[in-house]
Amino acid sequence: MVHCRELRKTYEGKVEAVRGIDLTIYAGQCYGLLGPNGAGKTTTIEILEGLLDASSGTVEILGLNWRENAAELRELLGVSLQETRLSEKLTVRETLELFGGFYRNARPVEDVLDELALTEKADAWVGKLSGGQKQRLAIATALVGNPRVLFLDEPTTGLDPQSRRQVWDIVRRFQSEGGTVLLTTHYMDEAERLCDFISIIDHGKVIASGTPAELISGVGGHHRVEFALETEPAVAAEFWRTLPGVGGVLSEAGVTALTVEEPHLTIPALLTLVEQNGWRLNQLTTRQSSLEDVFVNLTGRRLRED
Repeated sequence: MVHCRELRKTYEGKVEAVRGIDLTIYAGQCYGLLGPNGAGKTTTIEILEGLLDASSGTVEILGLNWRENAAELRELLGVSLQETRLSEKLTVRETLELFGGFYRNARPVEDVLDELALTEKADAWVGKLSGGQKQRLAIATALVGNPRVLFLDEPTTGLDPQSRRQVWDIVRRFQSEGGTVLLTTHYMDEAERLCDFISIIDHGKVIASGTPAELISGVGGHHRVEFALETEPAVAAEFWRTLPGVGGVLSEAGVTALTVEEPHLTIPALLTLVEQNGWRLNQLTTRQSSLEDVFVNLTGRRLRED
């Protein structure tokens, strides 16, 4: 459905925002593009959407390209940007009628209102909607054209948990009907729940790709054992690697995190080691590894850091 090769974007001949990205997105997938601010993911998605020209590389969507098939492609794509500003003096229904009028094969407005739970607000001014309702309306303007590929750039940023889950339901429904989604997000739980395949971008390059399960297994274990000692000993990370089943070690702000496959073997050995050295535990927790753990292991920084 979407294929790009050696995609590059350079600004003013100096700043390389995108440095040779390859992506292949198959029909029916929800494909996640993750990365910190400034990593190049928004530039990449705007090139795919036809909003920016690439400095070099090729882009094909449904076998078409922006240079030769721009008008045809716009009929096949739905786009919801990071921030959508709609006229506040139009009603919800008028807004969708306006956007539907841009497409030859637009969906009935009443169907879209119902699908996005906006029927009760159909005659309300856009300026009177809540944040979650405005975001659903923004996605509705992307869906009213009956697209085959939907681009969602951070669609749930700033929403409350209930509104986020409503957006998730919209994405799943679009997929269940055969649609393909390219999603960028800063929320790791969102990526884990929605995405079939993920590429992590940093400094304009893809640094890892795979299903969520594949990426998580790549951090050295499916579980995390995190602990803090009353007095932090002067020992290197290799010291903790001697414990059974430890695949990785990360220390941050006085907390040591071990990635392990069999916590039932690692934890007793850890407690024995602590007791033998006369140390005292202030904290000990265990949980499943997550996509955020993958990101920190790959880049050394949290997802929301600049």
